Amino acid sequence: MLSVIIPTEGVERTAVATLAALVPGAAAGVIREVLLVDRAGNGVIERVADVAGCHYLLFEGSRAAAMAEGARLARSPWLMFLHAGAVPDPGWIDETAQFMQNASLGARPRAGIFRYASSPYGGNGLRDALRSLSRTVLGPSADQGLLIAKEHYERLGGHAPDTQRAEARLLRKLGRSSRTLLRSRIVVA
Repeated sequence: MLSVIIPTEGVERTAVATLAALVPGAAAGVIREVLLVDRAGNGVIERVADVAGCHYLLFEGSRAAAMAEGARLARSPWLMFLHAGAVPDPGWIDETAQFMQNASLGARPRAGIFRYASSPYGGNGLRDALRSLSRTVLGPSADQGLLIAKEHYERLGGHAPDTQRAEARLLRKLGRSSRTLLRSRIVVA
């Protein structure tokens, strides 16, 4: 079972897009809970969480500290971090379940990251080309989502609350050898 942690900034549109993509995973029994960790506190995400049946956590502090708090409160042995607006392909459910099962049986802890897919509605300009090149050279970005066992996350120190670019640091701590690039793609808004 999986706990999904979505840090939000009080914007309904992006949170709802991500939640809609997660509904089939909840129906399939892969998702146990969704935690919307909101730093804006304007009441919008609290209403979204209430309607969607998610846990709502208002948090003052850095984005990294908010994600770390969401992970601390999560009740499942597996965590999935998604940015608000990130929408995984429909095939993510089966692949995620299979990945969690295989990683649980493996000798070394592993984390999964979705393949990046640019939005078909976004621009295909120079900025997108540079992002794609950056992902190829530097490796995956935090906005591609992260699937990790809670125990492994805690062992790595999680999202360090008081550091710059805590998500990128966590990906570097994982290293290339313990990251798996999943076949499922994720569209990032």
